[in-house]
Amino acid sequence: MDPLIVNALIILSIFGITLLIATYSTWAERKVAGFIQDRLGPNRAGWGGLMQPLADAGKMFFKEDFIPAHANKWLFIFGPSLAMLTACMASAVIPFGDSFIVGENMVLVQAIEVNIGILYVFGVVSLGVYGLMIGGWASNNKFSLLGAVRAASQNISYELAMGLSIIAIILMSGSLSLRTIVEGQHGGNWNILYQPLGFIIFLTCAFAECNRTPFDLPECETELIGGYHTEYSSMKLGFYLFAEYINMFASSAVTACLFFGGFNYPGMDAVQNELIKSLGEATGHNIATGIGIAVMFAKILFGIFFFMWVRWTLPRFRYDQLMNLGWKGLIPAAILNVILTGAGILLEMRWLSWVAVLIVIGIAVLQASVSQKKELRAQRA
Repeated sequence: MDPLIVNALIILSIFGITLLIATYSTWAERKVAGFIQDRLGPNRAGWGGLMQPLADAGKMFFKEDFIPAHANKWLFIFGPSLAMLTACMASAVIPFGDSFIVGENMVLVQAIEVNIGILYVFGVVSLGVYGLMIGGWASNNKFSLLGAVRAASQNISYELAMGLSIIAIILMSGSLSLRTIVEGQHGGNWNILYQPLGFIIFLTCAFAECNRTPFDLPECETELIGGYHTEYSSMKLGFYLFAEYINMFASSAVTACLFFGGFNYPGMDAVQNELIKSLGEATGHNIATGIGIAVMFAKILFGIFFFMWVRWTLPRFRYDQLMNLGWKGLIPAAILNVILTGAGILLEMRWLSWVAVLIVIGIAVLQASVSQKKELRAQRA
């Protein structure tokens, strides 16, 4: 088979699997919420409620497609389209597996392999906020506009800390390519072991970028009705909601690549050598690649579950708390992490970034004790 055809099939498969996982994430979210809240969740549409996403899609398609009288019509339509487009583009450079041997050619399990992969992801995700901003502004609704402004300021604030956390990984790997970063973690040498603070910062910023609880202030229903998508209905609303789940998938995949080895797993070389000995070079290599793909998707699915777990566990921040955490907490911590990572590389002490964790914990404990003393003084006064 022509390698170009195989590559096209891989691209279509990645796109289809992305949409399928995002679709059934809506079902999984309700099931996880039901389990945490001691109830059943969806169980009427199909066995175990598995047809619920299709029922939701049908409902969205057949709802009235309403556009407010004084809204900017074309921008009103363009907003959710842009949000959906940027969400789907983000996974194009993610390596979901090693490679397949097709004839005499090696075909990567990746839509596009570029040497600026993480920069591409960062740029595309940054464009997503324009979809929210345009939709909120075009609605000609004060609550929608407030939600859009919140989304823009929140995303800009947390993208700075996210970028700084990624810089530490780039320093260690020496490349912007996601595949190179993943291959550098071969043999269980995962970056989470050397970048614990970078991982915490990146994960927190991923929640903020996806507008997930406790960072879902742009669509805070207790203050802004529905936030930036208050005026939306039918599939335009569906695009906004669906883009959030696709962003969860992409964020989980990037997190797995940067910190958890991507498609690498302990004992990978031994499994591949055994398969090649028993089944031959091509077949053994391809089956080993399939196992790596399964491991990668297991990591992604756990990441999506973690997003859901946090949503139904933690309360929402106040907006001032959210901005303080971004500017006064995460950005200084990320800068400290970059400095200690660079020092660790120069001194050949890769574990030096653990010192940043101890410093941040010490500062947090000190701040908590000082604030507690201030409260006690205020109560006595």
